[in-house]
Amino acid sequence: MKKSQLWCLLLVLVAASVTLTSYAPKQKKILVFSKTVGFRHGSSIEWGKKQILAMGQANKFGVDTTESADVFTSDNLKQYAAVVFLCTTGNVLNEEQQKAFEQYIQKGGGYLGLHSSADTEHDWPWFGGLNGAYFKNHPRPQEAVFNVLVNNHPATAHLPKVWKRWDELYNFKWIGTDLNVLITIDENSYTGGQNGEDHPMAWYHEYDGGRAFYTALGHDNRSWEDPMYQQHVLGAIQYVMGAKAEVKTKNAAAIK
Repeated sequence: MKKSQLWCLLLVLVAASVTLTSYAPKQKKILVFSKTVGFRHGSSIEWGKKQILAMGQANKFGVDTTESADVFTSDNLKQYAAVVFLCTTGNVLNEEQQKAFEQYIQKGGGYLGLHSSADTEHDWPWFGGLNGAYFKNHPRPQEAVFNVLVNNHPATAHLPKVWKRWDELYNFKWIGTDLNVLITIDENSYTGGQNGEDHPMAWYHEYDGGRAFYTALGHDNRSWEDPMYQQHVLGAIQYVMGAKAEVKTKNAAAIK
């Protein structure tokens, strides 16, 4: 082969390589934020970070974890498909950081609140609306019956209609009215419930330009050791990252 022909071939191969790289799909990434100012669910936070990192590796999405509110800037948040508040408590963001997070959601970002995210930012009504409820109190942790109302959402497609499990069972002082409730708790199955017959425990909704999901479950490491709970969280992550709200039950992805 002549040198000129060889160079032409090499140029074609390089060009093809550049083209393939340019059109390769970019891996989505989420931010897991676990700053606490009030009570700290230490075992849930530590186990949750490990499990979510493993979910990302197995399901091909990136995961960054932090307890620093300094990452809440417009420039930094735009790299993430969703932000997870993992058992946050108290006032975790200042006014500038709150504004950046609001703008992130308004531009189509996703939010997942886990357990005590409902006990976060009680003086920031926008966040309460995003999360969907504010924590009031809870009885002692105990087993209860959870009713799965929707079985074709990525976060519930794997669950039985009646799900018995142990957890710390939240009562709420305020609950939004725009929620798509997925799971309720039967207050007759335990002691200490205060939200009545329609006591929601997991839901999703579109909010201020973005999408949000909240689950009250996940008090400690026992939840994260449960494959059913792991899949519940994975489905929630997939939804807030942009997956459809409806899936075929038989095709629900198993936890990896």
